[in-house]
Amino acid sequence: MKFIRYGFLYMALALGANAALADTAALEALREGDMKKLTFHATPQAAPATAFEREDGSSGALADYAGKHVVLNFWATWCAPCRKEMPMLSELQAELGGDAFEVVTIATGRNPPPAMKKFFDDIGVDNLPLHRDPKSALAREMGVFGLPITVILDPEGQEIARMQGDAHWNSDSAKAILTALIEGQAGGG
Repeated sequence: MKFIRYGFLYMALALGANAALADTAALEALREGDMKKLTFHATPQAAPATAFEREDGSSGALADYAGKHVVLNFWATWCAPCRKEMPMLSELQAELGGDAFEVVTIATGRNPPPAMKKFFDDIGVDNLPLHRDPKSALAREMGVFGLPITVILDPEGQEIARMQGDAHWNSDSAKAILTALIEGQAGGG
């Protein structure tokens, strides 16, 4: 029965429902389990242009991901829920990552690169970026006041949804929501 419901909702999104409210309602209906903590915004919110430090030490910005949906996760090496959640984000990236979607991870606060690498090595994550926000400038601009916080950005770089706390990002519900977003965009919606 769950798959039938997903099928109808997914088809409605894929056919390009024009009203943003209808799209949001359909996406909200896909939320199950801890995905119910995911809050969709009534209208997209502009993401800041604040720079972060890329894994290679160069400067990056959220605008670098324009053209794709992004699951943006703020985390830290000392965050126990982040340790639990990160492998699920890695699985999500492995399954859905590509030209239309990417999981972007940014360690906020004091997270030395060697500690970040050890964190990923310890939990077996090798497909997510080790970006940093060492002074928490981007996190502050985005209203991140606890960890983990995960934000979904649309291809225009606007925040469309947010979740506080860890979640099963590799769940059927999470994948259905993100697939609907990705396919809706590909269909011109």
